Amino acid sequence: MTELEKGPQGRRRGRGARERILSASQQLFRDQGINRTGMDQLCAVAQVSKRTAYQHFAGKDELVAEYLRRFDPDVMPGVFDRADLTPRERLLAAFEVPGTGLCPFIAAAVEIHDPQHPAPQYARDYKKAIATRFAETAREAGAANPEQLGDQLALLLDGASARTRVLNTDTFPTAAAIATVLIDNAIPGSGPITCG
Repeated sequence: MTELEKGPQGRRRGRGARERILSASQQLFRDQGINRTGMDQLCAVAQVSKRTAYQHFAGKDELVAEYLRRFDPDVMPGVFDRADLTPRERLLAAFEVPGTGLCPFIAAAVEIHDPQHPAPQYARDYKKAIATRFAETAREAGAANPEQLGDQLALLLDGASARTRVLNTDTFPTAAAIATVLIDNAIPGSGPITCG
């Protein structure tokens, strides 16, 4: 027999409370930000009591850290691990991923100023991992300076994410056009073929 608890509406809840809390955090942190989301609201959306929430997470800081840890643990596998694309196509595919607003790692780094909080460290590690994945793929594509191209593309991706949020319009097509120029300049023979 599974252990059950009563949620805020008095309905019986199963063991899925932890996942409901994480799901609610994804929705609320994305839609309104980390600092504007309180534990009462998280519990209401997750349909758990505060007691249950604190049984699963020692506090909001721990919840934020787990939210980030789970967000993209394999660092864009839907782009960088695609065997059906050439390395050059994978570099560009990073700019075709549907944008869902501001990158949660950027948002966490902006909202949380405490250097002891785990969220800024997750954000730094993730952003370094993105640049590394770009550099590895650029190396596969034959870039003359893959680390430089990786850093440039990572910066461009972050800029597109932030600009999309600020302007409330999709700026990724423009970023993709800029990425194409950067890639064509960095990879010998990858630019457009012209007849002379």
